[in-house]
Amino acid sequence: MKRFQILLTLLFFLFLGTQKLGFFGQVSADPVKNTIPKTSQNGEDFYQKGEELQNAGKYSEALHFFENSLDIYKEKGNTKGTGDALNKIGTMYYYQGKYLEAMNYFNQCASVYQKINNIKGVSSAMNNIGAIHYYLGNHLKALEYYKKAVGIQEKSGDQKIIAATTQNIGGIYLNIKDFGNAMKYYKKANTIYQKLGDNKSLAQNLNGIGEVYMKQHNFKNAHENFIKSLQIAKSLNDKQKITEVLFNLGELLRMQNEVNEARNYYNQSLETAVKINNLQYTSVSQIAIGNILLQKGKAEEARIKCEDALSMAEKLGAISVKKDACDCLYKTYKLIGNNKKALDYYEKNQAFKDSLQSEQTSNKILGMEFQQKQLLDSISFVKKEHLIQSRHKEEVEKKERQKNYIMLTLFFILIIAAGLWNRLSFMKKSREAIRVEKDNSERLLLNILPQEIADELKEKGYVDARNFSMVSILFTDFKSFTETSEKLSPQELVEEINICFKAFDSISEKYKIEKIKTIGDSYMAAGGIPQPHQDSLRNIVCAGIEMQEFMLKRKLENKTGKPVFEMRLGIHVGPIVAGIVGVKKFQYDVWGDTVNTASRMESNGMTGKVNISEYLYEQIKDEKDFSFHYRGNIQVKGKGEIKMYFVERNQETSASYAAVAFIGN
Repeated sequence: MKRFQILLTLLFFLFLGTQKLGFFGQVSADPVKNTIPKTSQNGEDFYQKGEELQNAGKYSEALHFFENSLDIYKEKGNTKGTGDALNKIGTMYYYQGKYLEAMNYFNQCASVYQKINNIKGVSSAMNNIGAIHYYLGNHLKALEYYKKAVGIQEKSGDQKIIAATTQNIGGIYLNIKDFGNAMKYYKKANTIYQKLGDNKSLAQNLNGIGEVYMKQHNFKNAHENFIKSLQIAKSLNDKQKITEVLFNLGELLRMQNEVNEARNYYNQSLETAVKINNLQYTSVSQIAIGNILLQKGKAEEARIKCEDALSMAEKLGAISVKKDACDCLYKTYKLIGNNKKALDYYEKNQAFKDSLQSEQTSNKILGMEFQQKQLLDSISFVKKEHLIQSRHKEEVEKKERQKNYIMLTLFFILIIAAGLWNRLSFMKKSREAIRVEKDNSERLLLNILPQEIADELKEKGYVDARNFSMVSILFTDFKSFTETSEKLSPQELVEEINICFKAFDSISEKYKIEKIKTIGDSYMAAGGIPQPHQDSLRNIVCAGIEMQEFMLKRKLENKTGKPVFEMRLGIHVGPIVAGIVGVKKFQYDVWGDTVNTASRMESNGMTGKVNISEYLYEQIKDEKDFSFHYRGNIQVKGKGEIKMYFVERNQETSASYAAVAFIGN
């Protein structure tokens, strides 16, 4: 698990408000109804009450008060108050794990502060946006915003903000495992915080230094810094910081195999995280406790912890946390003896692991950018050195003959040219390496998302959900999967599923239908998205028929004596909503009643058959390439009675249709 990303939860806490924190005690407020008496309705009252709730860890309630203060500030034309309220709203969304909403409000905040030339506010917003990119694993984008923040900070001369940004740069070095530079920047920030007497920031800084020591396995120094940070956080009653440091102490003791003491710290971290509704630390603490319970053979207790953690990670959208939760559940079900469940979570763990490769690619590119910067600095240094030498030689050679002067001058020119040529050649190789890494990232993204969706994601950083009025949904499922899988070894089971799904992928590509996802032994695809086309209904039916034909052919060719799968397949058509799920591992998904009905078509079908709904039948009944068999009204769970049809290829036109379909694709 990339634990350093968890530390970023409060890296930019220093900037989340441009006013001093205060408690407003004169106005009676009801946190449940989120109201303030009409006699006291002004922006400052709501703002201060929101700060009280924020300090108490009640982020969702505080959000309502900050939103009310924003409305009043806008109505009264208070530009600075508007910027402060936008900053606070972004903060509340950040603490609740809603990072895209937080980034939106921080962008608005920066725009408002720029209008009134509030240098400190603009710098704060830039740093906050950088911190969000940092947490989401986009280090290059984070570095871009940190540089903007530093440029603004140099004009303002605010030491506190400069220290925080310096610490963030140290965090980047820590994430790419350059521990020497990480410690260097953390200690620079530490010196400034001590001079300013800023205990809150100092607690955060000591926690970061402790983590650097922990990564270097310097456990003694790590423990000393964590304890100092915890003492300061407790004196300030900073529950968020207390949660972080307690978790780090648990990690430190776990690395030293002191599991009982580690579990004690994890439990304390979990308790404080629950109190402040911090889903991030609630989930990772439960995973840590679950893994310790597994070591002690308490599988059922571990299962409960890790399932709760996975549920929270799904809400949070943290891929690394979901990966660790699935790994814990895989080990748990394996210990219990439930091989099917273990396989499901193993597949999910591998999927999450693959999705993190894009983040690793970004880190490689970042390292190359740093190398290129160092190379440019080196070339600049060589130029300066040779300029000094040339000037010195000119003074000496004035006393010598003209021939020697010309020869010496040519000699130094050749040295400079050779040095520049070698370094320019190295720069060219570096750029090529960066290009290769970017191409790999591009291929990985296109393997996950459709071209159109990937382009939109790269352009805007997010994808808008879209409504489609006519999309066909296909579901498959292997009959008696559990019984059949028990007769195969795990390797044979995974190999058989992989062969089938690879064939389905090829068929989907042939007929221009979009694979959505696989869930265990189920395969889901959609026709008519992200770009609708007139042949999508006919194509998805043909795809379904070919999939069943593939399964039948595989069964007939089986000569090993091992059991083979039989498959149900169902298709329905109708309106859906499509978009991106998650903020780190991008997954294109679809939702709506059409999806549920398509699933019912599959579950109420028969092996070897393609079962379709009445609505789809009405759309394609005039197609000469198909023949239909009416099944009557079928009772469907949660839907009542639905008319269904079996569809198969018309034998008289199947050969000619296959040729047309191939040309059309």
